[in-house]
Amino acid sequence: MGLFSFLNRKNGVAADQNISTTAGVSGNGVAEKNGADLSKSGENIDNGSEAIGINLLFQFLERNHEGKGYDDALINADNTHLSQNTEALKNELERTIRRVKTFYEDFIKEIDFHIASRSRSGMVDTVEELTMKKEIAESHIKKVLEIENDLRNNKGDSQGIIMSYTRGFKNGLAAISHHSILKRKL
Repeated sequence: MGLFSFLNRKNGVAADQNISTTAGVSGNGVAEKNGADLSKSGENIDNGSEAIGINLLFQFLERNHEGKGYDDALINADNTHLSQNTEALKNELERTIRRVKTFYEDFIKEIDFHIASRSRSGMVDTVEELTMKKEIAESHIKKVLEIENDLRNNKGDSQGIIMSYTRGFKNGLAAISHHSILKRKL
């Protein structure tokens, strides 16, 4: 159960703090896997600060890009700057999607191994639980693929980041005009 607790995180804290038999907890409470410190290897089971899987993607999509757009307009109020930065945001989203897809592809391969292994051992309940986790991962990857398709078609969830950045950029342009022209007494 503890092996897949990262799927049950709430507010960045694993619901089940147990660690599978391949991992243990050292005397100071640091998770270890085959003698390696997981907090240093990037596999920290109780790392509440870093989102994984679909949560990483949603965290990126929900980020407010309006402030960055506003600041960028104050620095360089050129429309080519706007288009370059929106393209950079799209590229960052594409990288995040690839990262999340790779995470789920690897997870599904790993879970398939566990399903086959536990099936051979006759662990029916564990296999059912693993199968449920696999179905959840497959539904997450389906949503990731929908977001990726929406990005390619310039619609859906991915458009929010572009709209947010563009709104901020235009607000920055308006602020420049307001400050330098509209406040001027004639």
